[in-house]
Amino acid sequence: MIGAPPPANGPEEGLADVLTLQRRAEASSSPQAERDLFQDTLAEYCWARDVAGLAASTLNRLVQPVIEVCAFYDTVPWRLTPRELDQYFAGAGKRGHATVRKKITGIDLYFAFLEQRYAGEVLRRFGAAVESPIDAFNRPHHRGDFGLRIPPSAKEMTAFFASWRDELALARKYPVAVRDYVMAKIAYVSGVRAAELCQVRLGDVHWDSGQWGRYLVRGKGARGSGPREREAFLFAEGRQLLWWYVEEVRGQFPDDASDPYAPMFPSERLPSAFGVDVAIAPPLHPDTFRRTLKAASRHHLSGTVTVLFPHLLRHACATHNYEAGMPLWDVQVLLGHQWPTTTVGYLATVKGDPERASLESSRRAVRRLSWES
Repeated sequence: MIGAPPPANGPEEGLADVLTLQRRAEASSSPQAERDLFQDTLAEYCWARDVAGLAASTLNRLVQPVIEVCAFYDTVPWRLTPRELDQYFAGAGKRGHATVRKKITGIDLYFAFLEQRYAGEVLRRFGAAVESPIDAFNRPHHRGDFGLRIPPSAKEMTAFFASWRDELALARKYPVAVRDYVMAKIAYVSGVRAAELCQVRLGDVHWDSGQWGRYLVRGKGARGSGPREREAFLFAEGRQLLWWYVEEVRGQFPDDASDPYAPMFPSERLPSAFGVDVAIAPPLHPDTFRRTLKAASRHHLSGTVTVLFPHLLRHACATHNYEAGMPLWDVQVLLGHQWPTTTVGYLATVKGDPERASLESSRRAVRRLSWES
């Protein structure tokens, strides 16, 4: 008869159904199921942050600390304890304070996502409560950089580059020495970051743009909005230097200097892909530039500031242009800042004399009173 209910199962068949459900429940709460869910949460976390507009490199930095600690203990995140986290970053994972702070912040952000979206499922399937291992005791405090970044004076910077330039002809690797010098000078003239400068390609320079030419840089966006392109300025000094470098020195590196996608400041060696040299050299790494600039400053820079790093060149660019009369708005555009308050922080060491300003104000008041009388 159509629609009649199926015959009732016997005791053996009912027991088989119970055992099947039990096996499925055990399989869904097995260690392998936990690891699978961990991978799923990482993927969904990356998708969510990608939708929020974060760059691929930023996404990798967000999840890498989580993977690093879990791999060390061979566990999943919701099984981590604050004690294990403390032991890891005090031992095998110990790094500089800033690095550890960034990693712990990344782990905490991931746990906020995990608690919001997966706490119920983790508790139901594995009986584990999702709680961040970062508590009030091991949470790092952002101590901040309360020391002023004091750049050398404009006179000291002029002497520094002059001394460095005089030694270029004696360098064992002349093209490499010139490349490093030009990078430092362009960073000072344009106020660009080390990572931005290293990624500049030959085709990014627009010689006819503006008064002296400009070039494209790919820098970080404001408030986590992701990388963005902007124009950097060469001015007369930078244009003359960069033109000479491209015409006389860039072609001495072993790659194809006629390719517009070739880096402006390449590494001195070509990598090999499957035993065959590639046509375009990789760009110089920012860390290599930092080390070179540090060594050059210790050798050529004299005065109260004896060590330079790329970001201090950026501060020097802003400070010296502002002291020379460039308006704050133009300094903001020069540095690529979205907010003027960020630019003001770069000008903390600009010379000011409140006593002189007060005296001038008093003199103006005296002159005004004398005119009125």
